[in-house]
Formats: sequence, C-alpha cells, structure tokens
Amino acid sequence: MNTTTTYRQATGAAFARPAAITATGLRKSYGDQLVLNGLDLTVTAGTVFALLGPNGAGKTTTVRILSTLIEADGGQAQVGGHDLAQDPGGVRASIGVTGQFSAVDGLLTGRENLILMADLHHLGRGEGRRRADALLERFDLVEAAKKPISTYSGGMRRRLDLAMTLIAGPRLIFLDEPTTGLDPRSRRELWEIIRGLVADGVTIFLTTQYLEEADQLADRIAVLDQGKLVAEGTAAELKRLIPGGHVRLRFADAPRLEAAARILEVTSRDDDALTLQIPSDGGVASLQSLLDQLRAEAISVEELSVHTPDLDDVFLTLTGKRSNPATDKEISA
Repeated sequence: MNTTTTYRQATGAAFARPAAITATGLRKSYGDQLVLNGLDLTVTAGTVFALLGPNGAGKTTTVRILSTLIEADGGQAQVGGHDLAQDPGGVRASIGVTGQFSAVDGLLTGRENLILMADLHHLGRGEGRRRADALLERFDLVEAAKKPISTYSGGMRRRLDLAMTLIAGPRLIFLDEPTTGLDPRSRRELWEIIRGLVADGVTIFLTTQYLEEADQLADRIAVLDQGKLVAEGTAAELKRLIPGGHVRLRFADAPRLEAAARILEVTSRDDDALTLQIPSDGGVASLQSLLDQLRAEAISVEELSVHTPDLDDVFLTLTGKRSNPATDKEISA
C-alpha cells in the first residue's frame, strides 16, 4: 500500500505528503458478528478523512482499533508512524481521541478538567497550566473556566472535550461523531475549530452520520458498509458515482429552446419556463462538450445551472439506507 500521497502546487511541482494512517486487511468480529471484513485505508497527513456508514457498519470499531482501545483480529496498521501491534504505546503518545459522548468530569470546573488532563500527561505544573489557559482562550471558554461543568451547554462541553484532547499537542486526532446532539450553531463552531486544526497541520480522522459535515470538512470520504469500504474519494467524486446529475438550460425564446432540443439528449422539457434538462455528471469535460454542441449550432443560452446528487443520495445508493442521525446510534460497532 502507498504511504504517501502526491499533490501539485501552483507552480506545477509535485510534492508528497506522508500517510498519517495506513491499514491493510483489518478484521474484527464480536462472537458470530463480523464487524470489519478486511478494511484497507490510507489517511494523508494534514487532512480531514471522513468515515461514513450506517448504524453498525463498523465506524466506531475502526476508531477503537486504530486508537489501541481494542485489538484487531487480523490485519496490519501504521498510525502516526508507529506499528499498531508492535508499538501501541507510540501510537497512543501520538494521537488524541474524542468519542461520541463528552468525557469531561462534571464535578470539576473547565480549567480543572484541562489541568487534570495535563497532569495525566506529565506536562509539569507550569507547562500544564500554560497550555490549559491557552486552550481556554482558543476555544472561547475563558469566562466559563472557573464554572462547574453542570452549567455548560452541550456545545461548551464538546469544545472543552476537544480542548482536553489537544492538551498534549497530538498531530493526529480521532473524532468519533463529535457533533452528535449539538444544535446547528454549536456544530458550525466546532467545524471552524476543526478547520483551524487542519490549517495548523493536524490530521483529523472523523466519523459522522451528518453528511453535510463530511461534505463541509473532509478532503476525502470513505463509505463503510457491512465491514467493507464500498466507495472512497472526494465529495465531488462520490457524487459523480450516482446517476441523476443534470444540467438545466434556460433560453430566451421558444425558437432557441426548440433548436437546442433537436440536437441535445433531453430528459425533461418545460416550454412555459423555456428550460431543458440534460443528463450530465457535472464535470468540466461534459459541460464543455455541451457548450461546444450549442456553440456549433449558434444557439445561445440565457442561463445554465448544474445539479448533482448530494451525499445523502450517495449514502442511500451505496448502503441501501438513508442517513438519519436523529435516530441512528452505533453502539457495538
């Protein structure tokens, strides 16, 4: 398996980013239930990798294995440059993990939670308190720092939970459904924090059932179903896998509409609105081809809009289920 990914800068020169995670053939069963069935994946350093899947697909099991919380039944993995089986201590020292539910201590204040985490990492009294105060400021928790956790909102708890994960400065963070139960505003605040971390070079391994979240944040998305990856790519690449994309053309008058209808593959026509619907994957090449056909016949278009399937369509087609984070909870897997 390749452990680097090649990118091209504006100059055209190629450079390679190392892989933060590589896994080959990961397998895990709980009794007779096969949860992971030969999982292969590569996560490039300094990016957001989103793992999607329906309830019970194996997302949380994947996170638990890669973060050394449980052992795989088979397969190999490198995490943060450390072999998962041979050097689990090295893996744990290089990562941070934020689970589905907040892990803060409700009997302590926000600052006390951070200092406790700093002490557990043996950062030293002065350094631990310096980092705690810096994180409280970064996560907009200074005013609430000395208040008990019982007074915190759900969004504040999640921000504090992520701050506790960052106290030791990990370069690779596992976020297992981090925005579950948050209101839209709190969710977007956490998105901005995640974007800031990636801008600083941190790698994020994200599991989520909010498809908008993956669309907004992820550089690459993998869809897991019944323990196997069924698709992987950018959000745009995954959307192009699903039929139903089209281009909507609006014309200035009926003669232009009629002329275009004679030369194009039309799936829908509205004479009142002067529009045609043309099948398309939304890619540059297909759009260029469409415009070339119209230009060759000297047919002008008043308005053009591209419509592609969204990630919910991708999820439904690939897994046979529609994402429903309000009701889906992954427990054993």
